[in-house]
Amino acid sequence: MFKLLLIEDDVTLFQEIKERLNQWSYEVFGITDFNHVMQDFTEKKPDLVIIDIQLPKYDGFHWCRMIRSHSNVPIIFLSSRDHPTDMVMSMQLGADDFVQKPFHFDVLIAKIQAILRRVYNYNVETNELKTWCGATIDYERNMVVNQSGSSIELTKNEIFILKQLIEQKNKIVSRDQLINSLWNDKRFISDNTLTVNVNRLRKRLEEIDLGKFIETKVGQGYIAIEEESL
Repeated sequence: MFKLLLIEDDVTLFQEIKERLNQWSYEVFGITDFNHVMQDFTEKKPDLVIIDIQLPKYDGFHWCRMIRSHSNVPIIFLSSRDHPTDMVMSMQLGADDFVQKPFHFDVLIAKIQAILRRVYNYNVETNELKTWCGATIDYERNMVVNQSGSSIELTKNEIFILKQLIEQKNKIVSRDQLINSLWNDKRFISDNTLTVNVNRLRKRLEEIDLGKFIETKVGQGYIAIEEESL
């Protein structure tokens, strides 16, 4: 589990972000004393830091400088300020990204995941998370989030079918294989029901521009194609 340090003095926003990140299995810590941010940073040893610019005592730029003098941990700035110099300053100080408030949470989580993958060579090919065509598939929450941060929630059957196709991406998965897999998972599904579920899955994926990556091979089955293979 990745540890995130959220340096945010707005208690309501802090709790909201923390709760949402906890749902994605991130461990989130806050600041106990804004006069001693580095003490919390040193004690928690976070894998990623999220910093607001406007903070008590010293601003986020100050703490970014302090953190950078001790660590190369990835840093994301959050700010309601929209002046271009703020973004330029954050990048010059060594921040990895800048998110302007108000923001869509799916965008924030997508940025966090992208940075963690890049910095720690974190491959989300785990039992719960997987990447496909630049999107993150969360099997535990039945969610798919694309590179732009747009997300959809799938039914149990839809996410199960998608999982079977992705696990054998660029290979045709026969209808019999899918039906047998669903049967072995204690969910009965008829041939016609499979067609309906796959069509619904493709339509849902089309909402986030991923529908074209599930193809029907007439008389054979279905195939999940990686973007680069097109």
